[in-house]
Amino acid sequence: MVNQLDIASNVSQAASAALTEGNGILRLSPTWVPRSFLQPGRRLKLHPNDYYALGTHRGGIDERWFGSTTEAANENRADDEGLSYCLHNGQRFLLRDAVAELKGEIIGDHIWDTCGKWPVYSKFFDNMGPIPHHMHQNAEQAKLVGQEGKPESYYFPPQLNAIGNNFPYTFMGIEPGVTKQEVIDCLDRWNEGDNGILDLSKAYRLKPGTGWLIPPCVLHAPGSLLTYEPQWGSDVFGMYQSMVEGRAVPRELLTKDFPEDKHNDNAYMVEALDWEKNVDPNFRDSNYLEPIVSEEGSGWVDKWIVYGKVDGEQLFTAKELTLQPGAKCTIKDGGAYGWITVQGEGHIGSLRLQTPAMIRFGEMTEDEVFVTATAAAEGVTFENTGSEPLVGLRYLGPNASPNAPNIGDARK
Repeated sequence: MVNQLDIASNVSQAASAALTEGNGILRLSPTWVPRSFLQPGRRLKLHPNDYYALGTHRGGIDERWFGSTTEAANENRADDEGLSYCLHNGQRFLLRDAVAELKGEIIGDHIWDTCGKWPVYSKFFDNMGPIPHHMHQNAEQAKLVGQEGKPESYYFPPQLNAIGNNFPYTFMGIEPGVTKQEVIDCLDRWNEGDNGILDLSKAYRLKPGTGWLIPPCVLHAPGSLLTYEPQWGSDVFGMYQSMVEGRAVPRELLTKDFPEDKHNDNAYMVEALDWEKNVDPNFRDSNYLEPIVSEEGSGWVDKWIVYGKVDGEQLFTAKELTLQPGAKCTIKDGGAYGWITVQGEGHIGSLRLQTPAMIRFGEMTEDEVFVTATAAAEGVTFENTGSEPLVGLRYLGPNASPNAPNIGDARK
């Protein structure tokens, strides 16, 4: 159990020992995050009794974060909420602290010199129904409130989406022809019930095994598929929909990451949207992702599942590696990455991988690791020792994948 382990008194020493024993790979424990305004989709493999392990006042656990050095922006949060812990020899220490101590040794000199931290993370996002139409601020907007912007991406793992729950459709953007005044009018109607903003948008049916790239300042109302979300390391957002499935959305969730003197300025909220990207008549072509084979060998295949650039910058990418029973391969990557196993069992380097069927809150698992930049560049060996495919998802940070495809390449 994680809560029975000692906190390492010397993070640098503990992290160095863990990296030596793991040949550049760190074992991570599950990081659970609740959301008070959402209903869990119950596909995170948590024990049924544990979805409200933090109390009903905190809300149900509907997210698991991977390789995270980013704090969750929740009210009444624990000090370490959203942060990943590394485990080694009965001790635990924050991945964030390990990076701060060992810097480029873990995340690579380029990312450390540029960002001074691990600037990205990923999560499983799992809800019973849709969530409000919202946007994430860009870097310039978020800086006004002391935070960072948040572009993000989606992939819908087939292994975790045997059921689509209540609404496997996502509204994205704004229909071409809609005016800014119409959106302002929606925000003006906030306290009148459903403000009707979805009348101005379009829903796309979500398909397991595909994904989307979502730039900042683009409205989206994620549907009810369990979603793997590589994204920038921030938790900013503004919700523009006043009611979801009959539940009121507090206006504070619209305004919380905008300057306080703008909280009553609905025109400002609408100007904060990237209007051209929202009303793009080719929205699907500009943002939709399908897997593209990166490399393959005897009994294994590695696919790009998240790729493309945001405003000309490659901020994150992600891959899905599948090994058939008995298969073995060595994979090289251009940067550090966080890995989560979604099917099967085997090994990554010297560490065991095992996909759990059910997890108690606070218990350790063997499905998640963080691979350092050095180990990734030298090549990591994977082996499937089970009787079913071994499948894992991994996300990488900025500029780690110069050979990644572009949006639309899957259709070429």
